[in-house]
Amino acid sequence: MTEYVFMDGEFVPENNANISVKTHAFLYGTSIFEGIRGYWNEEEKQLYVFRMREHYERIHRSARIMHMKPAYSVKEMCDLTIELLRKNAPETDTYIRPTIYKSTQAIGPKLTGKDSFLVFTCPLGNYVDVTKGLSVCVSSWRRLDDNMIPPRAKVGGAYANTALIITEAINAGYDEALVLSSEGHVTEGSAMNFFLVENGKLVTSPITDNILIGITRDAVKQIAQNEFGIEVVERPIDRTELYISDEAFYCGTGAQISPITKIDSRPVGDGKVGSITKKIQDLYFEIVRGKVDKYKNWCTPIYDR
Repeated sequence: MTEYVFMDGEFVPENNANISVKTHAFLYGTSIFEGIRGYWNEEEKQLYVFRMREHYERIHRSARIMHMKPAYSVKEMCDLTIELLRKNAPETDTYIRPTIYKSTQAIGPKLTGKDSFLVFTCPLGNYVDVTKGLSVCVSSWRRLDDNMIPPRAKVGGAYANTALIITEAINAGYDEALVLSSEGHVTEGSAMNFFLVENGKLVTSPITDNILIGITRDAVKQIAQNEFGIEVVERPIDRTELYISDEAFYCGTGAQISPITKIDSRPVGDGKVGSITKKIQDLYFEIVRGKVDKYKNWCTPIYDR
């Protein structure tokens, strides 16, 4: 079956979706993107895309930061994505990758020239093992700063920072990493947001501590507060708090809800997946597959069934 990509204003076979070696985004990392998940509901034979509109709202904000002018509105991007998914017709969990990129073929890193938009899809299961606790380290690399390459924008070139962080962690025998800001505060994982549990409260870094303002992060906050009555506190987190926390987990489109049970060779809490983490995770996976009526507005069904 032919897989399609939306590119340059039309749906084209994936094998024909190519860019020049002189493309500005390829040469200088001048692209912005989103990662969106579609979840397959086997009972309904339906694919649900999780919080699609919010992702496209965020790519529009990233565009403003990066001197880009999207050719399509948020609604148009959503409609094009639905059409693309119907063409590709996946019946499995699916990753959706929209990108706005500087497509001018030119030498020189300035943010001028043509902005192009593309979307592709591909099957995607668990990015990390969400069934067990992860062992993570505090990275020797620091997170990029808002006055360098702003983490609140999903800029392609910024992911060189992410690549260095995760590669160091894996080479040292860990599953993932946590990253400090230039001020020494905990920001997030290599490419996902972070929560710890302290005295029954969820604690997460503020959006001013050089994190991506995560859509899954927002969902976790709402689920914790509205469904379990758990207080969520946003404040700077010191490194040593990691070692005395009761629970910890990552969240994000890729990470979903990923428990952490060891940080820098120290057990988190009792070294097992925490009860608060587990109940948030369990409900999250029900919500994203369209099984919870209260949150059905977060899930866009793709097929007319």
